[in-house]
Amino acid sequence: MLTIHADSTGHALAVRGEWIADAGPLEEVAAAHPQARVREWPGILTSGLVNLHGTELLEEAYHPDPREADELGTEPLTGDALVALALDDVRWGASARRGVQRMLAHGTVAAACEPLRNRAVQDAVRRTGLGIVGRLGRPAGVPSLDPRACGLPLEFPPARERGSAARFAVFGVGDEAEPAERGSGTCVATVLAGRLVYRRR
Repeated sequence: MLTIHADSTGHALAVRGEWIADAGPLEEVAAAHPQARVREWPGILTSGLVNLHGTELLEEAYHPDPREADELGTEPLTGDALVALALDDVRWGASARRGVQRMLAHGTVAAACEPLRNRAVQDAVRRTGLGIVGRLGRPAGVPSLDPRACGLPLEFPPARERGSAARFAVFGVGDEAEPAERGSGTCVATVLAGRLVYRRR
């Protein structure tokens, strides 16, 4: 089934499966696809964000389960605290899934990574649909689930158009400059592979 996602400026993306079938003003897209379901969002549609510290956050940090909060806290564990956990593959995979879910809440649709070496992390990330962007070396800044908090300029994937992967995010702001000013915590919804994978409550 084709779904049209539209923002408060009247821009729309028509999604069929994992791909963008059409893009443009809502009136035109809706007229071209009269049987489509229309979902209107407050804010603006963007191509989402790239988290530049994918390796550090997914393969070099443990994201505690909420049930572990009393013992481990809620922030990612790294360094000696990570080593002390002696994680097996099951916990690495679960950590990666939670890490991705927390990234999605900030409108992240892709992560920049060196080749992932942990098979459990590879498999978990692949199943989420999160895009992986290659990188050379370590970026500056401080790894953070919120790309704005890392101290580097926000990086957006190319604009979504017909034939693009259905991977995008909606921010509850007035224009694309505002996520950089107000933080990616203004994310309203995130879509990966055509699926709504995060929606702010």
